[in-house]
Amino acid sequence: MSQQETHGFQTEVKQLLHLMIHSLYSNKEIFLRELVSNAADAADKLRYLALTDDALYEGDGELRVRVSADKEKGTVTISDNGIGMTRDGVIEHLGTIAKSGTKEFFNNLSGEASKDSQLIGQFGVGFYSAFIVAKKVVVRTRAAGHAVNEAVLWESEGEGSFNVETVTKNTRGTEITLHLRDEETEFADDFRLRSIISKYSDHISIPVEMFEAGQPESEGEDGEKIAATEGSWKPMNKATALWTRNKSDITDEEYQEFYKHISHDYADALKWSHNRVEGKQEYTSLLYIPAKAPWDLFNRDHKHGLKLFVQRVFVMDDAEQFMPTYLRFVKGLIDSKDLPLNVSREILQDNQITKNLRQALTKRVLGMLEKIAQNDPETYQSFWAEFGQVLKEGPAEDFANKERIAGLLRFASTHDNSAATTVSLDAYIERMKEGQDKIYYIVADSHDAAVNSPHLELLRKKGIEVILMSERIDEWLINHLTEFKDKKLHSVTKGDLELGSLEDEADKEAQEKVAEEAKALVERIKTALADKVSDVKVTSRLTDTPACVVTGEGEMSTQMIKLMQAAGQPVPESKPTFEINPTHPLVERLNNEADEELFADWSNLLLQQALLSEKGSLSDPSAFIKLTNQMLMASFK
Repeated sequence: MSQQETHGFQTEVKQLLHLMIHSLYSNKEIFLRELVSNAADAADKLRYLALTDDALYEGDGELRVRVSADKEKGTVTISDNGIGMTRDGVIEHLGTIAKSGTKEFFNNLSGEASKDSQLIGQFGVGFYSAFIVAKKVVVRTRAAGHAVNEAVLWESEGEGSFNVETVTKNTRGTEITLHLRDEETEFADDFRLRSIISKYSDHISIPVEMFEAGQPESEGEDGEKIAATEGSWKPMNKATALWTRNKSDITDEEYQEFYKHISHDYADALKWSHNRVEGKQEYTSLLYIPAKAPWDLFNRDHKHGLKLFVQRVFVMDDAEQFMPTYLRFVKGLIDSKDLPLNVSREILQDNQITKNLRQALTKRVLGMLEKIAQNDPETYQSFWAEFGQVLKEGPAEDFANKERIAGLLRFASTHDNSAATTVSLDAYIERMKEGQDKIYYIVADSHDAAVNSPHLELLRKKGIEVILMSERIDEWLINHLTEFKDKKLHSVTKGDLELGSLEDEADKEAQEKVAEEAKALVERIKTALADKVSDVKVTSRLTDTPACVVTGEGEMSTQMIKLMQAAGQPVPESKPTFEINPTHPLVERLNNEADEELFADWSNLLLQQALLSEKGSLSDPSAFIKLTNQMLMASFK
């Protein structure tokens, strides 16, 4: 008995369909690419499952996709004999968007058509692209291995709901019929459909067929009758897996269309690498670096990895075992001859072949990035703006390639205080002053905080470049990247500022003299701030600021403490080292203060200022304001 039900679309689907129907896409023909791509995926899934259950083929192992049009009815139909769907599968896949972070995605929509179109392209919409051109969509599907009377009819006009009904379908697979809007009937033309298939689907490894009408009976020039011929389905694409073809036979346009097919991205890829490896291990890889970051790149549930084929048979999507997490933006596939066809994710995890392939593919991607950085710095800067924060995860994750990854990192620096201008560690080393043996850096809450940090004063005066770090990942990075090309990375906010041979004898003597003369002052401040600081010293790093706080060499930095606190982790209690600049007028005024109570207040005020400058916040801002006002009032008397 037929079971007909009406279901409401998930809220997010309603929003998406609204955007579709109002033509966000300027390139409407992509609906056919998406639907043909889905049909090809369904065929791939059936081929894989049939490896262990040949009965799923139901006597028809010739997999294909068929496209047809009816001009009079204004319809386009895409059908396949792939895996098909059950009733539950239809309701789940055609009524909801089963993606984590979906709400976040819709919150990011701006209302500006061009920007939102690009964002939706990154989100990937597949089946729902049908509503770009259709006023109604009808789907008939039967899952392979299920009875002919267990097929499902799905129907919707792309508004609030869809109908689902149990029907009979003799063949397995899915048939999608699009009832075109009046203004979109150009797509009901066979020639138009052929050109779209040729443009977008040439790389698909199964035939994408269209019906060619036969010839009626006719008479030849010599009067002899020529028999009529029947029409037949003929492939419109090469039907050869693109990665199996010779590189010299593949155009850039074909590579780009294949990228869009496997990534569901609507923008062209930035770079790709196509390689066939023979010898101890035999495999083919086709790897792409996208131009734009996906909207959910930092979502914890973001799926990543390569499509895995074994001897040209599709095995799985998102095989993350072949690519480290810090390269999760890479798209593409690997086709291995050495893995078993029934390989599972669990087997891949501990497989030596997998580990060898992962190492080889990682080096391939790093090599691609190195070539871009060397040959096209402007393009690399564009890549860095999109994926730099992800690449910074690399030194902690991939010890074997730490040096190569470090060479790909880019940072702002005091060479050019702009946040938009970045330098490599190699460029920094090339500009190092004679006698400099360290790479100096600072980590701060923001770029402006780093640029204006008092810790840079002496280094600026001496013309020493400092790397400026202000992203949340930077503190984590620097804990794992302690040196580069035998040059230690040294924080200007931790421990003593060691300038080595960059500090001449005259500077040292002057500093020692100042420190000697300030001994009594240092002891008084230590007494006044006894419970608030671990030590008080005369600074060697300040020229224009009265005081600063410094973290001990082996202690947790201010930024790391913030990261741990934000993550709800306990942090060890620590007190900073307080460094004073005795040549600054405020410190000279402090030194001349005879009233010990006022001296303690002034010392505390300078400490609070230094903490505010270093941390960007205070544990008790009200107390600080009260003390500041109190000292200001006292100065007016």
